[in-house]
Amino acid sequence: MPDAAAVKPAEDIAIPKEDLSRRLYRWAMWGAIGIILAWGYGPSEVHKFTSLFTDAANMAEYASDFLEPDFHAWEIYVEQMVLTIQMAFWGTFLAVVFAIPFSLLSSNNIVPFWIVQPIRRLMDAARAINEIVFAVLFIVAVGLGPFAGVMALFVHNVGVIAKLFSEIVETIDHRPVEGIRATGATRLEEIVFGVLPQVLPNWISLSLYRLETNVRSATVLGIVGAGGIGFVLHESIRAFEYGKASAIIIVIIVAVSLVDIISQQLRKLVV
Repeated sequence: MPDAAAVKPAEDIAIPKEDLSRRLYRWAMWGAIGIILAWGYGPSEVHKFTSLFTDAANMAEYASDFLEPDFHAWEIYVEQMVLTIQMAFWGTFLAVVFAIPFSLLSSNNIVPFWIVQPIRRLMDAARAINEIVFAVLFIVAVGLGPFAGVMALFVHNVGVIAKLFSEIVETIDHRPVEGIRATGATRLEEIVFGVLPQVLPNWISLSLYRLETNVRSATVLGIVGAGGIGFVLHESIRAFEYGKASAIIIVIIVAVSLVDIISQQLRKLVV
């Protein structure tokens, strides 16, 4: 048992000070954030926030038109919401399938630099363009309808999911991979038996999260003619049928909430 006199009181224990370079770096980061916010204050017209209070009566008057939802055509709303969810399922599924090879080709610890950089730039391009822009492009190619929405969700989400998947791959433990390599396994076998078992639970979790995100995204693709409940919502607002628009919004909220709850429960099972 150590001598009681040899044990120093808590107040006598020296607390290590933070390194000066780390403090300077942290201050520089906060300073840069402040400068960026100040730089964008005027161009972003953030000074108009006072209108939220001075014109609150106008917003309340407009919102009051939505207080009497009209569910007379609820079968159509539910049918279009189901179609929207189906679009999200297919868009997410295709994106995950294609994102798996792209994510491996985007991982610095799997493939060489000269392959990683071009693939990452390609994924950046897919991720940078919004789904609505892709929907407009695909409508020109395949016509109006949900398939254009599926393709829009697919292409955009390939970039997003490949990015998320590659970040997980780059955090794996390399010891199992090295052990498999020592047995004389091929490169493909190293990935199948050494990499995939480590990343698969997180990949599934992220895929489910992107699915619920895509359900929300798919609800607005109909605005440009890509099918789903967004088209019905857009037409109701254009016709000043705010009761119908309110009912559609309620259907969207309920559907997205259900998808969120189911997805959350499934993520708990795989993580």
